[in-house]
Amino acid sequence: MDFDKTVTDIFVPDPHGADKYKKNKIGLFFGSFNPVHNGHLIMANYILEYSDLEQIFFVVSPQNPFKKKANLLEDYHRLALVKEAIGDFGGFKACDIEFKMPKPSYTIDTLTYLREKYPEKEFSLIMGSDNLQHFHKWKNYMQIADNYRIIVYPRPGSENVENGEIKNIEIISAPLLEISATFIRKAVKEQKDVRFYMPERAWKYLKEMHFYEK
Repeated sequence: MDFDKTVTDIFVPDPHGADKYKKNKIGLFFGSFNPVHNGHLIMANYILEYSDLEQIFFVVSPQNPFKKKANLLEDYHRLALVKEAIGDFGGFKACDIEFKMPKPSYTIDTLTYLREKYPEKEFSLIMGSDNLQHFHKWKNYMQIADNYRIIVYPRPGSENVENGEIKNIEIISAPLLEISATFIRKAVKEQKDVRFYMPERAWKYLKEMHFYEK
């Protein structure tokens, strides 16, 4: 399968001059981003500033194998929301690599492809502590654990999770953020104003498109 149309723009130099040096340490922040919100941006920014990562990719997943597709916006809409949220900040990039990969999306397949395509890059996986609790259910999870650095940030209800015997896991003491995409979708359906939970440009796009209102 040819993924080139999906990934050709991933490492294009930033037009705003943010790429002052070659970025080799990339954090992969996988998610449905349904929708992206300030919690995602705050956490990604914290990790970027308090780790040795040089850039973080928001990898928009078409279908998480552990989540139902109900209320899931179309792939391109969620990607557009991420792009609007990120704007011209060179530290983040929206990534649609999984759009043309088999569904549901399995992290190991994406990681394997990226490592083969870009062997000079060092990719790290970013996940919430709630996902770490279920990590043993992931496809080829030990292959991920043995070959990739995993950066884990705290999520409500699983703040004190431990890595157990899995190596390469780095649990960070980041701010605990209780905002969630589920809350935003519910609030929009209830005709609540969510403008302060999302980056302004992303919120305007959501509002103009009437997402989650029904």
